[in-house]
Amino acid sequence: MLNRLKIVLPVVLVAIALSVALLGAIASQRGESLFHFAGTPPTTLGVQAGQLAPCPGTPNCVQSQLDDAQHQIAPLAYSTDAEVAFAQLQAVVASLPRTRIVTAEFPYLYAEATSALMGFVDDVEFYLEPASQTIQVRSASRLGESDLGVNRDRVETIRSQFDEKLAALTTSPA
Repeated sequence: MLNRLKIVLPVVLVAIALSVALLGAIASQRGESLFHFAGTPPTTLGVQAGQLAPCPGTPNCVQSQLDDAQHQIAPLAYSTDAEVAFAQLQAVVASLPRTRIVTAEFPYLYAEATSALMGFVDDVEFYLEPASQTIQVRSASRLGESDLGVNRDRVETIRSQFDEKLAALTTSPA
């Protein structure tokens, strides 16, 4: 009986793992998550005195207006008109999978990004500063301790796509 259990149990566990992976892939293709760990939006979102909210003490947040190495990330830069930059930023953020723009009122953009498998929600904010031609950014997980670098990677993906869009604007014939 014990030998039979040693054979059946791993097979059952593998079947369960494959089922969860398959369901996760199907949900991801539909732009949904298999599980939903959304949490509650923080009450500190938005711009206060020209500043986005600071990051919590956990490593699952990046913010461009901070000096500490764990959370600091460079702001986005642009050399076009601020309204054009804002429109391009909106287009980039809207194109990201499982990302929903909640607020887009110049000079502030706020979006929610949901992870594919577990449905964790991250809050992603942008604040354009036309005088310096920069876009301050904050991306933070609502729940948990570590994000395995997801928020930093997201901002760098947005930066890359944003830079590409702006470059295409300046090289296209008028």
